[in-house]
Amino acid sequence: MNTTISFSFCDFSNEEHCHKLTALINQYITDPMGGGTKLNARQKLRLIDGLASHPSCFVLFALADEQIVGLATCFINFSTFKAKSFINIHDLIIQNNFRGKGLGRRLLQQIELIAKERKCCKITLEVREDNYTAQNLYTEQGFKDGIPAMRFWTKEIA
Repeated sequence: MNTTISFSFCDFSNEEHCHKLTALINQYITDPMGGGTKLNARQKLRLIDGLASHPSCFVLFALADEQIVGLATCFINFSTFKAKSFINIHDLIIQNNFRGKGLGRRLLQQIELIAKERKCCKITLEVREDNYTAQNLYTEQGFKDGIPAMRFWTKEIA
């Protein structure tokens, strides 16, 4: 891959950044692993406003030759057991035509650098039980079940 890879934080006041963020989120939502319905115009605005105003959120873009082709939506949280901050990766998305080229790996490595710079104790994420491609990537990058193994449970609130 003779492409220059770089990373940039999302600037929520930049219209192009907001457009690309919502386009990638919609790609993710409608992917078989997302299993959802695209965001409508109102939901896109609420997403941008919600992320921009969330005190612990950052979105990191992956760029290939200065074109945004992936992102990670992250939240800084706090571990009471370690008395340190940690990063939770909520979304990790690579544009369809850039998948399989190592960008997800590079994005995870960049988040790890950010975690080390911020003196975080860990990085967490969730992955679908049937998403073997993502599981392989995460395992390769050092993610694994904790000891003891934990489960991410959900209670939907209407």
